[in-house]
Amino acid sequence: MKKALITGANKGVGFETAQQLLKNGYYVFIGSRNLDNGESAVQQLNKAGYTNVEAIQLDVTDQLSITQARKEIGSRTDTLDVLINNAGINGGLPQAALEASAENFHKVMDTNLYGVIRVTQAFIDLLNKSDEPRIVNVSSSGCSLTLHCDPTWKYYDHKGAVYTASKAAMNMYTINLAYELRETAFKVNAVCPGFVATDFNGHRGTGTVLEAGVRISKYAMIDKDGPSGKFISEEHNPQTGETPW
Repeated sequence: MKKALITGANKGVGFETAQQLLKNGYYVFIGSRNLDNGESAVQQLNKAGYTNVEAIQLDVTDQLSITQARKEIGSRTDTLDVLINNAGINGGLPQAALEASAENFHKVMDTNLYGVIRVTQAFIDLLNKSDEPRIVNVSSSGCSLTLHCDPTWKYYDHKGAVYTASKAAMNMYTINLAYELRETAFKVNAVCPGFVATDFNGHRGTGTVLEAGVRISKYAMIDKDGPSGKFISEEHNPQTGETPW
């Protein structure tokens, strides 16, 4: 049975992604900053008939929390097949380049960029033991440098400076990570779930968590012929998913 860790998986897109992997026979570790919320998510999944799931306390901004999570998961399995770096924050308001404080940029980077780096580095040894290791960094087409320079793009005027900067930086980390792992069995991609209605955006999104969970889990389960080092947004490009950085 393949095993997956999803950060920030107690609700929303992360929760639905967990459900999709469970449907496909994976054992899932629900990473949750608040363990009670994680346990509540596990109870919901248990009621839906899924038993191969457990909650792990994991705060991506806290190295001690990550180290303890690595220890706990390592005591249960020698191998991790999938890491989905889903935990993220939007940074609130203001998001204007001339108004948002450097402190707020730092706070959002601490979760959306540094958190991905911390968790990936902490669990890379378990991933290395998998025959088909997969890393999915949850991104957003709204963080594409190319699209944000195109006045014809439908989200051109949505210029959230703090959030977009954090995810654009994470995308660059994804490129470098995929490059470093290019001669291995790893598949590493940045995947956009779409503009999904969740607490993250005050439920203003037009997509569903089901659509998002299917999109993300798809790239967590790709075979050896699947892409690596790509930026995927099936909302932006329904044909191939590939999206400009």
